[in-house]
Amino acid sequence: MLNRIKPVLISGKEVLPIIEGGKGIGVSNGATSGAFAASGATGTFSGVNADRYDDQGNLKPTTYKGTTRKEKHEELIQMGIEGGITQAKIAYEASNGNGRIHVNVLWEMGGAESILEGILEGTKGLVNGVTCGAGMPYRVAEIAEKYNVYYYPIVSSMRAFRALWKRSYHKSSRLLGGVVYEDPWLAGGHNGLSNSENPHVPENPMPRVIEIRKFMNEVGLTDTPIIMAGGVWHLNEWSDWLDNPEIGNIAFQFGTRPILTQESPVSTAWKKKLLTLKQGDIFLNQFSPTGFYSSAVRNDFIDELDARAKRQVAYVSKANEEFSYELKIGARGRSVFIKPENAANVNEWVNQGFDEAMRTPDDTLIFVTKDKAQQLLHDQIDCMGCLSACRFSNWCDKEDLNYTTGKKADPRSFCIQKTLQKAIHGEDIENQLMFSGHNAYRFATDPFYSNGFVPTVKQLVDRIMTGE
Repeated sequence: MLNRIKPVLISGKEVLPIIEGGKGIGVSNGATSGAFAASGATGTFSGVNADRYDDQGNLKPTTYKGTTRKEKHEELIQMGIEGGITQAKIAYEASNGNGRIHVNVLWEMGGAESILEGILEGTKGLVNGVTCGAGMPYRVAEIAEKYNVYYYPIVSSMRAFRALWKRSYHKSSRLLGGVVYEDPWLAGGHNGLSNSENPHVPENPMPRVIEIRKFMNEVGLTDTPIIMAGGVWHLNEWSDWLDNPEIGNIAFQFGTRPILTQESPVSTAWKKKLLTLKQGDIFLNQFSPTGFYSSAVRNDFIDELDARAKRQVAYVSKANEEFSYELKIGARGRSVFIKPENAANVNEWVNQGFDEAMRTPDDTLIFVTKDKAQQLLHDQIDCMGCLSACRFSNWCDKEDLNYTTGKKADPRSFCIQKTLQKAIHGEDIENQLMFSGHNAYRFATDPFYSNGFVPTVKQLVDRIMTGE
């Protein structure tokens, strides 16, 4: 197996076909990406709200002085640029001149273009490539060309890449370093499931990747590598992808396995949790304020969101034949009307203490405790614009839209910035969002991790290269 795992040309240098998946809010940082590069692979630090440090090396807290969302959004951008530059320098120093170093950004994050340009401007010669997903990053090619770095779009279908190519990438094909195919059923974090795909019926990635390769060949990208992401654990499980003319040049991205390494900055509690997961413990859901599907560890945080969504009924403001049961909600006791058959459920929820009704953009009510309602409203008020459009707070980063999506804030979602910051910088991972790929349950059964063994990145890379 080992002699079939061939080096691949990534961002102008021949390296191992192993790429660290970028994980935001500090999970993939300069230490992890530098270690991957030092091992002859490609490291990826996240440019999504990367950590910053003071002169003594202490973590700078993410605090805001502004009073409006717009003011806090501008602060977020500046902190994001500072953090990205900091992590790039750490990665470069740790790489010892080996491998490649990439920065990962989410196209749908607030201020994505400003943050990416700010990081690249401040790290000339340190960063070799940009990976970008979570949306349709048409302009990433233009930005990459401006700073002479390679770019790697993350897609989940041939149609998505074809649209990107025809609209933009054909103008900047020289720096298209590779195409990342991310399996939307198995990858961690936000996934690219389309409306035409069934989230409960996973599709085999090979035919989808072959379709991408066919299109790439048609437009002259025969030597450009495809990077398989999502569901990758042992390379010997992908032996039919190696030396396969229908696949062509191939590398593999590892997002979940690098979390359980000595260099990984996540808490001890997070690492211990990974070693206890069972198959089915990763939950594909639509709670994210981005509106995308995402995969996360099923814990108390996810269970609360799930239960919150189930305590939900449709309502109207004026009674009609179908909606005839009167319900008084809010401090003023305003009347709304629900279906009579839903009254028993509502009364049961109220008796259980879920006596605060909150309106959603879909003309439904959810029922929560008064404390939860207060917390949700507080989080919505504290919005700092971390997404280009947020369904939880109704923030939008477009001035011509008056910085609003035009919809009601959605209490069925959550402040993603707040919970991800707490997850990476705290020990309470049961009550925070833990993104993870669906293969995370394999930590508990893979003999490499027996007796709670936590490898260095170098040990992980060496292990991967054996095929196991």
